Amino acid sequence: MIFRRSTLALAAAPLFAPAIARAQRTPVRFSFDWIYNGPYAFGAAAEREGYFREQGLDVTITRGFGSARVPIDMSAGTFDIAACDPTPLLRFMSQNPNNDLLAVGLMWDQAPGSATVRADGPITQVSQLAGKTLAAPEFDGGRQVFPVFARLNGIDPASVNWMSVAPELREVMLVQRRADGITGFVTSTALSLKALGMDLPAQRIFRYREHGLDFFYGSVILTTRTFAQRNPEAVRGTVAALLKGLKYSFHNRAAAIQALRGKEPLTDVAIEGTRQDMAMQELVDSPNVRRLGLGIIEAPRLERQIAAVKEAYSLGEMPSVDRFHTDRFLPPAAERML
Repeated sequence: MIFRRSTLALAAAPLFAPAIARAQRTPVRFSFDWIYNGPYAFGAAAEREGYFREQGLDVTITRGFGSARVPIDMSAGTFDIAACDPTPLLRFMSQNPNNDLLAVGLMWDQAPGSATVRADGPITQVSQLAGKTLAAPEFDGGRQVFPVFARLNGIDPASVNWMSVAPELREVMLVQRRADGITGFVTSTALSLKALGMDLPAQRIFRYREHGLDFFYGSVILTTRTFAQRNPEAVRGTVAALLKGLKYSFHNRAAAIQALRGKEPLTDVAIEGTRQDMAMQELVDSPNVRRLGLGIIEAPRLERQIAAVKEAYSLGEMPSVDRFHTDRFLPPAAERML
């Protein structure tokens, strides 16, 4: 009888081993700022390749609902670390000076915001967006950055009529000519319009970075000072795993999309592969990244972004560079080179 019980215990041990291993890893709740699609396939790749496990972490990745929601949800304790556009983040930090937020790395060196109109329509230059109707969700990153883009291009932001719509209806408004244009991340809008029958030649895309916002950063890795103080190794490990996943996905695009499909079975491989390529080309790979490696935020450039956001939104006191960001959680430079 003793022998039988011992045998059963030994047989059951492998079944409990994964649960025990997970219990020994530090749990981290991570959120992207939008739906889990091609540009974020590197998160799924980091999971599949075991990069979080290597850091002793049990990371749960969820989708987001727009960058403007991220600082609100982060402050409410909904998650521990997240991706976020710096512009709505800076605005939130200015309007909530007692916030506990802290950027600990850079995900996208270039800004993804854009305004898109029909190529067969009357709007042929940025200045003609004045007085027009643009459709976007209220929390949309492109909409959040639009006032900065508008002012730099001589447009009164107040002249634009906004049509607030659910994310799944944004592109429909342009296809059906119910709006003059839409805003959003170019990686989202361009391919979503294509899926609705409006291919890239039928779109006229005004990328913000090509119209005055070339110095804007696109997406930072955000946490809170409290979480970072209590869990410094978890923050350091999450940042390292994310950047390692981004580097892996840059060089292994198809494998990253398959990892995404493993998490999201309904993934359209062709569309999301193209979306990922666009993100890698337009947002990740830049002269700055080639020079400095992934993850680096430079103070002079960030100061320009802070000043531009302050002016566009007529904000009061803004966070300093040191208050907004720290690089002490980044992995060594050799690990970050693309």
